Amino acid sequence: MGLPRKLLGADEDVILHMRTHGKDLVLPVLGLVLLAAITWVSMAFMPASWTPVGTWVVGAIVAVLFVIMVLVPFLRWRTTTYTLTDRRVITRRGIINKSGHDIPLSRINNVTYERSLLDRVLGCGTLQLTTAAEAPVTLDDVPDVERVHVVMTELLFGDEAGAAAKAAEDD
Repeated sequence: MGLPRKLLGADEDVILHMRTHGKDLVLPVLGLVLLAAITWVSMAFMPASWTPVGTWVVGAIVAVLFVIMVLVPFLRWRTTTYTLTDRRVITRRGIINKSGHDIPLSRINNVTYERSLLDRVLGCGTLQLTTAAEAPVTLDDVPDVERVHVVMTELLFGDEAGAAAKAAEDD
């Protein structure tokens, strides 16, 4: 989908638009499986004398846990985006309260990335952007962080065509 055109400057082009890596959804999926199992066990072994009130109580507890354990993390993942344009890096996050950070490419002095063993297995990493004026901006769980690093480097050296070509590459 990308960033809406109305949020971009005149003649500004999106090079890369991405969400955080899908590894953020592992715990919510496990939570969903656990909730399903707990619900099934609760309903299967509930004494007949507790119905229908017991069924409503179990349903209410499961609904609250579903929102906390599954829905909120999914929405947090869905609303956290990183966009790289030919002029700036744009971060957006938030379900109800939105926050964002824009960094002009001209202000970025250094781009580094880190990958733990798990990140290497899953194909993601952390990108750190350093500017002269501010504390470093850290972009966590960037998918294919090495390719994003190369694209950023191409843009910082002024090669927009090379950055766009690198961004369009499929591994």
